[in-house]
Formats: sequence, structure tokens, C-alpha cells
Amino acid sequence: MKELLEYMVKELVDNPEEVKITEEKEGDKTVIFKLHVSENDLGKVIGKKGRTANALRVVMRAASAKRGKSSIVKIVD
Repeated sequence: MKELLEYMVKELVDNPEEVKITEEKEGDKTVIFKLHVSENDLGKVIGKKGRTANALRVVMRAASAKRGKSSIVKIVD
């Protein structure tokens, strides 16, 4: 799961080497992914009106649901 999010985000940003994702488990079935990107790339990850961020979250939710889990993506600056 983390690899999927990392791949999608690295393709969006200008500085892929600065992408860091931390993973926290909340309960048995929920995983929280905290996404850290450079300040210059923050707008690219969020997108206009948050559309890119929402799309990332939808893909992650769908991939998690397929495995019987749930995921939350938080973008941290």
C-alpha cells in the first residue's frame, strides 16, 4: 500500500527524493499514511481545490478495501 502511494506521489512532484511517507496503524484494520513533500511540491500534491489529494485518497481507499482494510492519507507540511 505504501509503495502505491509513494509511486503516485513521486510521479507528481518535481523533487521525488524529498517524498517521505510514514505509516501508523490505528486499530486492526486502519492505516494512516502521513505524506511529507517539499514545500515547493505541496501545491502539486494538493491540486486545484484539493482534487489531486482527493484522487490519491480515493485510489488508496479502493486498494485498501480490496484487502479488507481502510486507509487515511494525511498531507503534512
